[in-house]
Amino acid sequence: MKNWIIRAIKKEDNQAVAKLIRSVFDEMEIPKVGTAYEDPYLDLMFEEYNKPKSAYFVVENEGEIVGCAGIAPLENGDPKICELQKMYFLPETRGLGIGSKMMEKCLAEAKNFGFEKCYIETMHFMHAAQKLYKKSGFEYLDAPMGNTGHCSCPVWMLKVL
Repeated sequence: MKNWIIRAIKKEDNQAVAKLIRSVFDEMEIPKVGTAYEDPYLDLMFEEYNKPKSAYFVVENEGEIVGCAGIAPLENGDPKICELQKMYFLPETRGLGIGSKMMEKCLAEAKNFGFEKCYIETMHFMHAAQKLYKKSGFEYLDAPMGNTGHCSCPVWMLKVL
């Protein structure tokens, strides 16, 4: 379990990433309507993040994708604000510090792209995720930003980069 590699997504990772994200939704009983589960490009993550100011990373362990996260401009938002998107990890990878490393990688990439702030949406019951976001400098907001289409995510946070 110590052969973790964080790398950019490849086209051949699409199926494994979509499967991982759907499995976390099922495991945590996250609503499927109004969340990333419904995003039309969930099976085409390489293509979706192969756009300007966008990047998506996977965590690989011995050839298996065990985590993922990405950064992209906030949909219908301020062009100086990006969104941390689709950050999910399989149960066996949680609590090992990999989320923190992935967060560092995504936020560094956001800075490289010239973003000034990073936004994130999450579920109220995802306490471990919120703890990681707070530890990384995110602060709670009273209302959503942009128009992500994720109306079922009731927790919004923002970090100045």
